[in-house]
Amino acid sequence: MLAYGLLALGLSAVLAMVTWGVVSEYLTQQREQAAKLVTEESTTALRYGLFGVPDPCRPAREQAECPEPTMQKGVDPMAVLNSLPSTDAAASMLYVDEHWYALTGKPSDLPPDIIQSALNGTSVQRRIDFNGQPVLAVGVPLGAGTRGDAFFEWHPLSSLDDTLRTLKITLIAAAVATTLIGLAVGRLASTVALRPLAELAGVADAVARGKLDARLPAENDKDLGGLARSFNQTAADLERRVAADARFAGDVSHELRTPLMTMLNSMQLIQNHSDELPPAVREPVELLGDDLDRFRRLVIDLLEISRDDGGDRGSREIVRIADLVRAAADAAAGREVTEVEHEAEGLTLQADKRRLERVVANLVENAEDHAGGCKGVGVRTGGLGVVITVDDAGPGIAVEDRARIFERFGRGETSGRGRGVGLGLAIVARHVQWHHGTIRVTERPGGGARFVIELPAKTS
Repeated sequence: MLAYGLLALGLSAVLAMVTWGVVSEYLTQQREQAAKLVTEESTTALRYGLFGVPDPCRPAREQAECPEPTMQKGVDPMAVLNSLPSTDAAASMLYVDEHWYALTGKPSDLPPDIIQSALNGTSVQRRIDFNGQPVLAVGVPLGAGTRGDAFFEWHPLSSLDDTLRTLKITLIAAAVATTLIGLAVGRLASTVALRPLAELAGVADAVARGKLDARLPAENDKDLGGLARSFNQTAADLERRVAADARFAGDVSHELRTPLMTMLNSMQLIQNHSDELPPAVREPVELLGDDLDRFRRLVIDLLEISRDDGGDRGSREIVRIADLVRAAADAAAGREVTEVEHEAEGLTLQADKRRLERVVANLVENAEDHAGGCKGVGVRTGGLGVVITVDDAGPGIAVEDRARIFERFGRGETSGRGRGVGLGLAIVARHVQWHHGTIRVTERPGGGARFVIELPAKTS
């Protein structure tokens, strides 16, 4: 676009300068020639009125020198000057028999060198300023002999300057308009040329965000057809691989549920009779119980991830966000931790109730297990519609870790303790995205981390 704009600017500037040079010179020459012609015609009329012949030299053209013209008796130079036909001249002055006669203007306003040149028998013209206005002063001798008689006029140049000013403004405006058109054409051309690449970038971004069924429609494009087909094939293979992995994880998780429930029930029975166990056995039993609980959470998370990867579309229903968050958060923390803003009590959302409950429960459990406990859960209006915050009492999350903790099996510096396996926050991010919301991590005022969820809600 910039290249098109600069090219249009350069061409229009060159064209404008050439046009200005040619047209301004032509108009100036035309105006000067017209002024000189008018003055010469007036001079011819003066010669006839003063000397009786249009040209004092005409009767003696064959002689070596022109005879000195003689003014006719009884002729009033002022009357002859008044009898001249009307022209656009702003001033007319006559010098004859060593006297000045003027209809308008003053001889003192004429530059001395113009007067001297005309009296010496040489026609002269020059642009001068009179009372701040540009005029063209023209001096023409009355005869070709030694007699010093001359006629002077000056012609206004305001109309010529106005015309040239209008031409200049028009050329500048045309150059600007041409540059803007060049920018527009460049943008259009670049958009058309880069549209396939923009589509490729958009589809690649969609695949990176988990939409594995995104495909490029440009397989028949003569320039990008090969790239589009290769990309679509790669995306299809990736989708099949992810689906196969999801099915495998789901099948394994389902197969593990039965023996896991048996082990958990057996462990619960053993823990119920822990007082009857020898002291040396109690600690291994407690460690085994913790690992079994961690194993249970891993299986549940794997089932959740595999269900999501497998294309489970879920079911949407209208839920009251405040009630759902309050129930899920308080149950996960084992105490009341939820505070709902009064304006947010009536907010509703088309949501998958199971997914949204899992989001809140995972964040609260994450705070309880890894960050010193949940300091509170808030629900308020704002953002996309409703904002849900979960605060913890931990040391906070480093800026460089705030994106990585939402990856599968991603862990922060403090995640080595507790029962987490690195899937809880990945599930949270997937479920929030499923609801067309956003999630981010910030610092909690007073220390700790704050998870902020924005969901598109509306008032019921």
